[in-house]
Amino acid sequence: MGLWARITRVFRASTGAALDRIENPELVLQQTIRDMRDRVPELNNSVAQVMATERLLARNHENLEKQVVDLDSKIKAAVKMGRDDIATAYIGQLQQAQMDAERTAAQREHAELASKQALKARDNYVLNMKKRTAEAMQLISAAKQAKLQEQLAQTMDTFQIGDDASTFNEMREKIDRRVAAAEAKLQLGSSTVDAQMQDIEREAMDIQLQDKLLEYKQQMGMLGTGSGNAKQIESGGGSSNSSDSGVVDITSKTQSN
Repeated sequence: MGLWARITRVFRASTGAALDRIENPELVLQQTIRDMRDRVPELNNSVAQVMATERLLARNHENLEKQVVDLDSKIKAAVKMGRDDIATAYIGQLQQAQMDAERTAAQREHAELASKQALKARDNYVLNMKKRTAEAMQLISAAKQAKLQEQLAQTMDTFQIGDDASTFNEMREKIDRRVAAAEAKLQLGSSTVDAQMQDIEREAMDIQLQDKLLEYKQQMGMLGTGSGNAKQIESGGGSSNSSDSGVVDITSKTQSN
C-alpha cells in the first residue's frame, strides 16, 4: 500500500471517528423529518403540473371535436350550394382537425395515466413519510431515554466511587458518637448523689402529705380510737417508751369498753 493511500485511510478514519463523536442521532432524525416534509410541496407542484397538462389536453380534444362537427356541417352546406371548391377546402381542414383530435386523444390518455401515477406516487410518499416520522419519533424518544439512563448511571458511579459515600459514613460515625456520649452523660447524671437526694426529698414529701392526711381524718373523727397512732405517726415515731405507753393505753381503753 502506498504512502498516499495510507494517509488517506488515516484521514478518513480520523474524520469518521470525529463525526461519530459529534453526530447527535436525535438532531439527525429531526432534520430528516424536516427534509421529508419539505419535499411534499415539491411533489404537490409536480403532480399539479401533470394534472394541468391532462386538463389542457382534454380541453383541446373537446375543441377539436367541436371543430370537426362544425367543419362537417360547413362541408354539407357548401355541397348543397354547389360550391365544390369551398367544400374541398373544408374537407382538408376537417381531415387535419380529425388527425389533431386523434393525436390529442392519445396524448390525453397518456396524461391521464401520468396524472394517476403521480397522485399514487405522492400518496405513497406521504404515507411513507408518516411511517418514517412515527419511527423517528420513537427513536428520538428512545435516544432521550438512553441519554437520561446514561446520566443516571454516571451519577450513580460518581456516588459510589467518589467521596460522597465516605463523607456520609464519616458523618454517621460522628453522630453515633455524639448520641452515645449524650446517653452516657444522661445515665451518669441520673445515678449521682444529687439525684438520689432528690429521690429522698420526694419520698419525705410524700410521707408529710400522708401524715397531713391522717391528721385531717383524726380531726374529722374518721380514725376512732386510733388517735394515739395518728399522733405517733405525726411525731415521726417518737421514742420506744412513748410507743409502748400508747399501746398499753389503747389496750386498756379497749378492755373498759
